[in-house]
Amino acid sequence: MLSILKETEALRPIRSFVRRQGRLTKAQKWALDQYWPQMGVDYQNSLIDTTQLFRRKAPLVLEIGFGMGDSLVTTATLNPEQDFLGVEVHIPGIGACLRSAHAAHVTNVRIICHDTVEVLKHMIADHSLEKVQLFFPDPWHKARHHKRRIVQRPFLELVKRKLKVGGWCHMATDWQPYAEHMLKVISTIDGYKNLSVSEDYVERPESRPLTKFETRGKKLGHGVWDLVFEKITKESLKKGE
Repeated sequence: MLSILKETEALRPIRSFVRRQGRLTKAQKWALDQYWPQMGVDYQNSLIDTTQLFRRKAPLVLEIGFGMGDSLVTTATLNPEQDFLGVEVHIPGIGACLRSAHAAHVTNVRIICHDTVEVLKHMIADHSLEKVQLFFPDPWHKARHHKRRIVQRPFLELVKRKLKVGGWCHMATDWQPYAEHMLKVISTIDGYKNLSVSEDYVERPESRPLTKFETRGKKLGHGVWDLVFEKITKESLKKGE
């Protein structure tokens, strides 16, 4: 089913995900067949021209691991002045996202089915992203699996390189130990400024939609931790701005 179902190159040795194909519903398969040609972007080992891809020049937001696409489509609908590039490896989720995006009549969403690190390294230009969104990544609960967590120093260094000065790295998790891990790692990287006044977590920004999953979790007393860090210049860092 198109080239998105194929591995285009060997991925890095330790993956932050397990590629679970899952079972495609008829609606998801139909959406993949119908809408991938308009909204899908095949992986390539070279930079993409986002101006050509979206047929305009606009602030670019990258969402990593969008699941079924609820937050991606909602955010794109509410922010038509921005362009959104979503990266996901779960095929049923991509099908669901394509279907939702078409139903919402959004034109500012494009999707890549590939490993995020490879996409960042080879397809995204340095200093080109307005924001990177990473919502509820797999926490890999067991200690022996912590090395698989996507939030590690090399990953966050790569994200920083792709962000514009003033751009945001916004992460959210419902697993407190992972939130603590995220905060510890990103706080050690020069060039990131924590936008939390208490130097830890922020209240959920309006830019992150409240999902049904999160609403249900809140009713059960589950917490959610949002971290928002801004890319700053070395000069700003020295001034303490």
